[in-house]
Amino acid sequence: MRLIVCFLSLLTVFCPGECGNILVWFTEGSHWINLKIVLETLIDRGHDVTVLVPDASLFMKAKDSDRFAYQPFNVSMDEQEMRDFIDEFLYFSVYEMDQLNLLQIQKKVYEFTSTLQDMSLSYCDGILKSPELMDKLRNGKFDVVLSDPIYACSDIVAEELGIPLVYTFRFSLAHTAERMCGQIPAPPSYVPGAMSKLTDKMSFTERVFNMLFYLSQDAFAIIAWKKIDNYYTEYFGRPTSYCEMMGKADIWLIRTYWDFEFPRPFLPNFKYIGGLHCTPAKPLPKDMEEFVQSSGDDGIVVFTLGSLIDKMPEEISNRIASALAQIPQKVLWRYGGEKPDTLGENTRIYKWIPQNDLLGHPKTRAFITHGGTNGIYEAIFHGVPMVGIPLFGDQPDNLAHMKAKGVAVVMDNLKTMRPQELVDGLNAIINDSS
Repeated sequence: MRLIVCFLSLLTVFCPGECGNILVWFTEGSHWINLKIVLETLIDRGHDVTVLVPDASLFMKAKDSDRFAYQPFNVSMDEQEMRDFIDEFLYFSVYEMDQLNLLQIQKKVYEFTSTLQDMSLSYCDGILKSPELMDKLRNGKFDVVLSDPIYACSDIVAEELGIPLVYTFRFSLAHTAERMCGQIPAPPSYVPGAMSKLTDKMSFTERVFNMLFYLSQDAFAIIAWKKIDNYYTEYFGRPTSYCEMMGKADIWLIRTYWDFEFPRPFLPNFKYIGGLHCTPAKPLPKDMEEFVQSSGDDGIVVFTLGSLIDKMPEEISNRIASALAQIPQKVLWRYGGEKPDTLGENTRIYKWIPQNDLLGHPKTRAFITHGGTNGIYEAIFHGVPMVGIPLFGDQPDNLAHMKAKGVAVVMDNLKTMRPQELVDGLNAIINDSS
């Protein structure tokens, strides 16, 4: 009996464990920066990871130091085309949009959406229309497809391989994909549409606007998705919509969490995972640490406008530099443009900064940010208040959330922001303990 009891006890301690074989869909920009950290954690836990990567990519570059496998595929565009598209989109979003009326903005957004879809479908062709690659994927014995649905067709590959599909993303415009395809409820009376910049405390007029915002974006999505619907229909040889295929996703991992979101209905296959990429701060490079320590009791301010914005017009950079020169804190500014004439002795410019490590430094007092989800969660993780300068995409909405939570002040516009506004914002979040 003792031997039997010992044997059963051992069975409760030692049990078989199986690791997965994960196929990762192509993504770009800050989406890839976020996802890469998660993939490295999966590898730490014993999983195999294979990343589909096109031969033309701005951020997803195969490196010898990477611990996961890359599966290359060919696309009918080069990096310069992609860079030109991004540059045009950034110029429109940051400097041109406020000069256009609503109709002109919608027309321009539709043009950008159409171009992005053409890029997306070229990635689809590079994978789905390559018999050799598809055979290799079928023989790869993958267990799951992990995809950021900024680009289409990961759902087709999951269907072809007969394996589950897991989405990981921030949101779709007005939560359209989540509502229409994933079937998650979003009553417009109290769930603000993504990118509406509204909060859950809406007046009657704001609720009416929110409802109209949902309806307009749903109509926009139906029109904009038509090109992808046609591609899916042609591929399967039967009427098939993009939304229908997205709705087959097994899990939707949303890159925010309760500390960011407002109350809303929930479905069991929607998981909020914001902050997964956050890690404790590591030591800074020696010269950077010396500069940080030289700040004394005043501490430092960390300033970056993200991975895509490293230059700006001279007039704007000079206004920002003159504002930073007026505060007692030392400033570490990620910037790749010409040195501003008004740059103060308290400010150092770097082409790259270890953002997470700086935000986790005990001398950090404030974070000037464009409002990207990755940076916001690193600031939340390290408890650093923010001055927000939103530029495009989800950034205005992200910072509206942070302002509503009482952890940020937000500048209206980079183009029109005056030096004193930035100084006042920094003084408010550094000196007001609330």
